[in-house]
Amino acid sequence: TGPMISECLGNLLRITLSAEYFEDKYLSFSVIDQSGIAWELDEAMASQCGYTVTYSNWRNIEFRASALSCHSRLEKDVFTVTIQIKASHTPDMKNTATHLKSASCRYGPWSPRELVCESNYMEVSVRREVPQTVKDFIQDEPDDWTLTFPEAKAGEASVWQIVFHQPEEKKALLVSDAWSAGYGLNTTDTRVLLRIPYTAVQIQLVEAQGITFSAVRSSTFYKQRWMILMVDTAVACPVDGVDYTNKTIIWTVPKYIQPLSAGATSFKDVLVEAGVDLHKLSAKEMASRKYVLSNDLNAITIKIPIGAEGGYYKTSVSSGQHGTKYIINLFLEHQWEDNKWGLTKHTIIKKIETPFEQVELAITNNSNLSARLMNVTVGTFLPDVELVNLTIDGATVAVPEAVQHGYLTYEIRYANGSKAYVIKVPFDAPSIKKEYVRADMRAHTLNVTLAFITHPTSETFTVPVTTVSAVKDAVLPSARGFCDGKNLHLIITRGNVDQNWLPFISDWHLTPEAAQKYNYSLRDNGTHLAISVPFLSSHVNYEDFHTSGIKASLHLTLKDGITLANRRDFSISCRFSPSELIQCLPNGTVIITTVKLVGIADLDTSLLVLRDRQCKPSLVTEKTATFKFNVNTCGTSRKFNSTTMTYENDVLYFRPGNDTPVYQLKFVCSYAIKQTVDIRYESKKNPPPSIKPGFGSLALSLKLFKEKSYSDPYQELEYPVVKYLRESLYFEVELLQPKDARLELNLDDCWATNSRSQDSLPQWPILINGCENSEDSYRTVFHEVNYSIRVKFPQHLKRFEVRMFTFVQGTTLLQE
Repeated sequence: TGPMISECLGNLLRITLSAEYFEDKYLSFSVIDQSGIAWELDEAMASQCGYTVTYSNWRNIEFRASALSCHSRLEKDVFTVTIQIKASHTPDMKNTATHLKSASCRYGPWSPRELVCESNYMEVSVRREVPQTVKDFIQDEPDDWTLTFPEAKAGEASVWQIVFHQPEEKKALLVSDAWSAGYGLNTTDTRVLLRIPYTAVQIQLVEAQGITFSAVRSSTFYKQRWMILMVDTAVACPVDGVDYTNKTIIWTVPKYIQPLSAGATSFKDVLVEAGVDLHKLSAKEMASRKYVLSNDLNAITIKIPIGAEGGYYKTSVSSGQHGTKYIINLFLEHQWEDNKWGLTKHTIIKKIETPFEQVELAITNNSNLSARLMNVTVGTFLPDVELVNLTIDGATVAVPEAVQHGYLTYEIRYANGSKAYVIKVPFDAPSIKKEYVRADMRAHTLNVTLAFITHPTSETFTVPVTTVSAVKDAVLPSARGFCDGKNLHLIITRGNVDQNWLPFISDWHLTPEAAQKYNYSLRDNGTHLAISVPFLSSHVNYEDFHTSGIKASLHLTLKDGITLANRRDFSISCRFSPSELIQCLPNGTVIITTVKLVGIADLDTSLLVLRDRQCKPSLVTEKTATFKFNVNTCGTSRKFNSTTMTYENDVLYFRPGNDTPVYQLKFVCSYAIKQTVDIRYESKKNPPPSIKPGFGSLALSLKLFKEKSYSDPYQELEYPVVKYLRESLYFEVELLQPKDARLELNLDDCWATNSRSQDSLPQWPILINGCENSEDSYRTVFHEVNYSIRVKFPQHLKRFEVRMFTFVQGTTLLQE
């Protein structure tokens, strides 16, 4: 055992590097010659000198050397190869560990001609026979060979020369030139060798029985005094010939192809053997693996079931998709005799890869609900796959860093060498999406993308993992409500499912801006949502009215922030004192507010009247109407007794064409006839009041409202406002700052222009010195401003009504 194991496999030496020692290291290979000099291998030198470096069975590395490789030492029938391997953890090859391995193999006897088809080169070696004279050689050989002599004789004096036979010409190269061109040449006392990389210029592609071969026709010459020695160094190796049918690999190799049989007329098979990984298999071993080796008159065929023993699967990636290929390293040895060479031994090493086949990966959810842990298994994978990173919420993190995000990952290895990956994440990890499903159930969704790399090919692919676990851990929001004398309050305690739920009153989204507009209170600290709404509000429902009080309710719905589906309903109902609706002022003025009950859906609050139907409300909202009048008006009745004077009236609602009210609210104001009040005063001479002009900063606003109730102004996005001629426009001017009760707003002049510029012409006055324009066909109407929830200082507001008009010149409309 150990880091390197050597094997003698005919005329090849194989040294296998164990993945256990060399995995994840950067390697360099060198061959040590007989003088102790290290020759570092690259791809060009390896194919020129008879060396091959490849991966076998996942991660083991294989080094192969030909018996006649450049720096092997051959003594009798034993060849020795010494290699040096440097291993480092960094690509700059610093801090390397050096390993030496020397191995010797016995090989013999040699055949007169031996051909080897390796994965990166073709090799031919022939026996050196007793020299023939040129004259004799020309007489004995076909014309194809005699034509090479002029090129050989024309070259300068040299030891070796090669002539390549190509269809268009014959080209002679000196040994030094051939070596520079990447060819390998070697000679021993008994043999001549030529090695040709598959990338060589002189290679020709020839076809035999529909199968393509890489072939080189060449003659190698040796000058010795008055003689020229020539050896035929033709070589050919199959390029294709592999088919895949019915889950079976079929490898066909034609026999006696033209480049290798020139000059021969009779052929006889001596031996046909095959094997895997350079190990020959007996007929019994082949049968047990269901291999089929057939040898007919013109070709040798090997059939291998895909997935059979001797091959292995490796991971492959195509267009980002995970899959596999089946790989088997076959070799074929064909020996035959002919009347030119005698015995020829042809060894073909063939690595066969089946086409890419996509493999679906199983994703198994083994979540532990009691431990509140997502547990997902992904796989299985072949051993050549490694998990390198995870993408969590759009951020890519390496496997060691994933634990900082709550992700624990590890491998599970199975007896057959395959493996799977396990991902464990707590349900409460921030990246686990929680979604309310129903009742007490929440769906916990793991959504992570795993990135993998294959060894040694460094192909990458990703696997998106999405699993959902339903868990009974939903905590729904709860609420408690209460009322004080003037407001309804709801306090909602949030659960763990309502982070994206929105509060609605009916179909009105209760935002901080909307709450401020209606003078509501809305506070949210993340754990609690507190809502306070005044008793007299447009979003409060009034259910019944008794002397014991008014039953008012506030209904709030939490809706899904995405689908707006109703998720949870809350409500609070309270009885409020009727005194909240009526003010009996000492000067005989009565202010009463009546409310619309939910049982009278078609009630129009603007059509409510007192006993005297000419007395209409001064302030109207969708659900309330406010009357302000004197006790001596509007059909108010009066009663006396010894201590009090009582005034009574009714708020009534009549449906059109019906004199019987469908709504009647009786109200009473009582005044004491005799009342003693102690007043403490002292006489003081006060100076007469005076008004002094001053200077200061005032903040004013001018708003256009949709109706006479002045409850709903036009918003910025609703401009420009389109109105018909003579349609009413309701304006309100308000003093915003300072909020000083001693100040009163008075309007002096107000005019309209045909453009945005206040100084443009023409102009039309709407107010002149605080009064309506007497020349106006439809005069400006002033509206009284009363105290309300929105209006704290009525003296800071002025409201007036103007009929829509347009500017004309003659009979032509003027437009900006």
